Amino acid sequence: MRCPRTPGCPGTVDADGFCEVCGLAPWPARSSGRVATPTAGAPVGSETWPVAGLVSLPVRDFADRRRTTAGLTVPEHERFCANPACGREVGRGGADRLDHGYCPHCGTPFAFVSALRPGDLVAGQYEVVGYLARGGLGQVYLAEDVHLDRKHMALKRLINKTEPNALAIEVSERQFLTTLDHPNIVRIFNFVSAEDRLFGGQTSYIVMEYLEGMTLHELRQAAVDPARPAVTLPLVEILAYGHEILTALDYLHGKGLLYTDLHPGNVIRTADRIKLIDLGGVRRADDRHSPKVGTETYGVSPTELATHGFTVRSDLYAVGVMLRELSKPPLGSTDRDPDLGAESFGRLVARATHREWRRRFASASDMSEQLKGVLRELLPAPPADRPQEPSTVFAPTAALLDAGLGAVPGLAAWTDPSTAGVPHHGRPAPAAVATGLPVPRPATGDPATAALELIGALDPRSLLARLAAFEADSVEVQLSRCRAHLELGRPEPAQEALAGAAGLLGEDADADWRLVWHHGLLALARSDVDDATARFDRAYGELPGEVAPKLALGYCAEQRGDAVEATRYYRAVWRRDRSAASAAFGLARLRLAAGDREAAVQFLDGVPRVSRHYDAAQVAAVRVLADWLGDDPPGAEHLNEAVRRLGRLRLDGGARHGEARDRMTTLVRQAALDRVLVHGAGGLAVGETLGDAPSERSLRRLLESSLRDLARQARTANDHGVLVDRANAVRPLTFLRSW
Repeated sequence: MRCPRTPGCPGTVDADGFCEVCGLAPWPARSSGRVATPTAGAPVGSETWPVAGLVSLPVRDFADRRRTTAGLTVPEHERFCANPACGREVGRGGADRLDHGYCPHCGTPFAFVSALRPGDLVAGQYEVVGYLARGGLGQVYLAEDVHLDRKHMALKRLINKTEPNALAIEVSERQFLTTLDHPNIVRIFNFVSAEDRLFGGQTSYIVMEYLEGMTLHELRQAAVDPARPAVTLPLVEILAYGHEILTALDYLHGKGLLYTDLHPGNVIRTADRIKLIDLGGVRRADDRHSPKVGTETYGVSPTELATHGFTVRSDLYAVGVMLRELSKPPLGSTDRDPDLGAESFGRLVARATHREWRRRFASASDMSEQLKGVLRELLPAPPADRPQEPSTVFAPTAALLDAGLGAVPGLAAWTDPSTAGVPHHGRPAPAAVATGLPVPRPATGDPATAALELIGALDPRSLLARLAAFEADSVEVQLSRCRAHLELGRPEPAQEALAGAAGLLGEDADADWRLVWHHGLLALARSDVDDATARFDRAYGELPGEVAPKLALGYCAEQRGDAVEATRYYRAVWRRDRSAASAAFGLARLRLAAGDREAAVQFLDGVPRVSRHYDAAQVAAVRVLADWLGDDPPGAEHLNEAVRRLGRLRLDGGARHGEARDRMTTLVRQAALDRVLVHGAGGLAVGETLGDAPSERSLRRLLESSLRDLARQARTANDHGVLVDRANAVRPLTFLRSW
């Protein structure tokens, strides 16, 4: 029969009355007719335990959940053969029913009563306190170690001791489980035997660490209790649990072992730990012959098992399914807020559970890195001066995705007639972004990685010459060649290099995110923003915890004119990493386009002093304050703020006077004169930049002086002449007195 304890649970009840998925017995009958809902342990003061160095979860007291009974009893209507191929009614018949025996249809043993009673002494050392539950293939009892200060232990007995699968699992557990030692995996201390009062002879017991807590299934049930308001487990908490599970799996995988039976009923939340329990399904990674132990809902397809067997990726598939199940909202409730953190969570799950085997995460550590990135998106924004955790897959870039808004304008701003009166939005061209976005770190297994790291940063022509000297070709060589050609503005050779990399990868090419990323760069180099969007969106799905794909998608959305989507991506990057000045500049551009000068300046001011782009952001803020927005010149308050900031800019290597400061001063004075010509001089601050009594006449004299200063910077006679002409044109009229 279906599990009666959990609405919608896909599991079936075994011969002992426990669900094969959640491992829980039916709720005891209550006079109120309502089912009881497990409650989480109470917090222990203000104590917390850290997870992944990112989040702290409260320490909880689960002592009141130490529930034991004198023994196991299963109602007659819930008695079925435990053999999945049989599943018929057994042990029924009213007064003549059997509580243990053998299925008359297939011969499988069944036991609807417990094998031990309180007070029984197992192996002369473990005194039984009571019956706890059924774990996987065996009954579990609470016992006290009489040789060790009556420390609580858990005794697990394999019920079907004559069933071949159970015996095989018991043998495998004896071989290696006692050697496992990880804080997120239940400890196996000993193997003992005792008289089997049900079937005769001896039966074996595994002595395990006793854990007080709640399984993740119980925590989930507590969250969706119909008697409580509709709530869900917080995504931050779910991800924290997922991280701890992945560290345990990474430990097992590092020892050449697979877990194979991960589901919420096999993970317990103790006071200050997440632990995998019930190690009955653990097997060696190269074992293709041992009986399969697993839960259908959380397992991969039979086709995949037949092709690949149990693998690291099948374990990670189960993690993805579990994260998805734990995060489902209760029936009748609304979905979570559609912020980018929730979307990144969904993409993390989608990759872990991808139907294509190669498209999933290749290791628990890979998935853990992306999970931590998603977790950072859901947490409060870190302090602006806190350095960003370096990406394990993307190399840092010094490029600023800005077309000059953060730079002091060159003389062309005054000598080139085509720039006259044109506000500078600062949005870079797609080809410039193609070479300014972060690039993947060289893969550790590539034969050319070490040599490429020794070469370091070279100009593209020099790099291509070095790459031509490599004796052996490799994927990283081809990707480096692709980027060099992109920097030289050669998309066709860049595409040829990508084709070469794909050929070297063979059947893995479709699943390699590095190729996807480079195809996105190539699309940008060709100004095909729609294709680039599709490529970077795929990269986001492959790397949901990374900043780089979101930055690329933000730019593509901005280039397409989708300000809402661009803001969404830029904000996600900026909120997580204040050193990502490209996102701040992108947000500033979007606010300028919307006519919000103050908001644009606020984003630029958010670039921290420790950033290499701090000075550029400050220059950009002055330019934004002094620029026209549409048909309107800056207000007096904006110009006064620009003057104040101008004096604080670090220009010309910190010198008080210099060419850069002269150009910025000219820019502000020109803006002030424009303002006066339209609205008058009211409200302008007095001082060195705008004069002691700003007026049209005084500002014309100051601007004339600035333009003559710029003329002295000219490198050509033409530029010098243009600047002198502009100075003459702006100066106030002079009336000669006749004598």
